Amino acid sequence: MSEISALIAQMQCNVVAAELWTHNMRAACVLYITDQVSNGPIECHQRLKRIKESLSNVLKGDQGSKSARTDFSMSVTHTERRLHQMMFADRDYEGVSDDQMWDLDGKVTVENCNEKGYSVVNIECRNRPKFLFDTLCTLTDMEYVIFHGTIDTDGQRAYQEYYIRHIDGRTLDSEAERRRVVLCLKAAINRRSSEGLRLELCTNDRVGLLSDVTRIFREHGLSVIRADVSTRDDKACNVFYVRDASGNQVDLKTIEALRQEIGLAVLQVKEPLCLSKPLVRQSSLRSRFSFGSLRPSQVLHNLGFIRSSP
Repeated sequence: MSEISALIAQMQCNVVAAELWTHNMRAACVLYITDQVSNGPIECHQRLKRIKESLSNVLKGDQGSKSARTDFSMSVTHTERRLHQMMFADRDYEGVSDDQMWDLDGKVTVENCNEKGYSVVNIECRNRPKFLFDTLCTLTDMEYVIFHGTIDTDGQRAYQEYYIRHIDGRTLDSEAERRRVVLCLKAAINRRSSEGLRLELCTNDRVGLLSDVTRIFREHGLSVIRADVSTRDDKACNVFYVRDASGNQVDLKTIEALRQEIGLAVLQVKEPLCLSKPLVRQSSLRSRFSFGSLRPSQVLHNLGFIRSSP
């Protein structure tokens, strides 16, 4: 992220919003950028081509890793939906064991209900924000149709059950396909998992701010595992989840050095959301629902990339 934001600043562009996820040694990011002078979308196709080529060179990484991809879009984009699609297209669910993939203390099963003509998906894990969004996006992107669903929670735990078919009405007949659905749903849930230390930055926005902050993170040996960058009026409001270069928790001395360099009032340390141990399910709440189309909410010129995470 440090290299990307530095390159964008060098090419006279400003990052007004961005969101980055990492999962299974891959990183995906959607950035909303504007021209530094006009403060509007970049309309010169030759300039966009140069930016894309420069980003592709930075994102190449190791020769043995999966190839990186970069693209621009002028259309309306729902950022989190797009990140799910990018990770899914990149097959981030492959090559990971169940123990490595499942961080939220739960389970996913897929079974066929032959007498009803459906495949039944059951999901149980610790409850968290946007859990429903993540699972529905995944099933939709895999081109399954949801006919019935049950959503339940006791506060600490979340339970979802879906009756699904293929678009042509077929059920999930092979064990390999059912296994793939399980892996994809687990990956979708884990992508949003925030296991690092949460750092919140709020200060006056300026061109190159994201580049400067992420450079300082890198110089102190930190790795950004998730980020949410936004601009409100003239204020930059950024959230970063970080670990050290080895993937471990960050020590207190490093955090204090960061705050001294960036600014004690600018950078605040927040503990990640602590989810309690699961409770025993005591009741069942059944509710019928229909899954409508997801409406996009972002209208800025955006750039997405995906590559191996260092």
